[in-house]
Amino acid sequence: MEFCPKCGAMMLPKDNKLKCKCGFEKDLSNEKADEYSVSEKILSNNNVVMQGEEIATLPTTNETCSKCGNEKAFWWLKQTRSADEAETRFLRCTKCKHTWREYD
Repeated sequence: MEFCPKCGAMMLPKDNKLKCKCGFEKDLSNEKADEYSVSEKILSNNNVVMQGEEIATLPTTNETCSKCGNEKAFWWLKQTRSADEAETRFLRCTKCKHTWREYD
């Protein structure tokens, strides 16, 4: 395996040359041409699928929403004041998405 002296990317063999994506090429002698080969082709079918903001990854708790009366809310903690004070607990209604905070 060789790396491009210009950009540092891995160089791949093609037509008795090692070629880089930046355009740099290095000739291979006939003896060394057999040493270089690409052994695995990577397919680009492993894509990330975005589902939007409706993915529920936050923990839930039993809290009553002041806007809609729903009794489930997502929650998370965030340090909003100085480090020697308690964290602020944020809550978001699972139904109407209303967000509020609680202090300890």
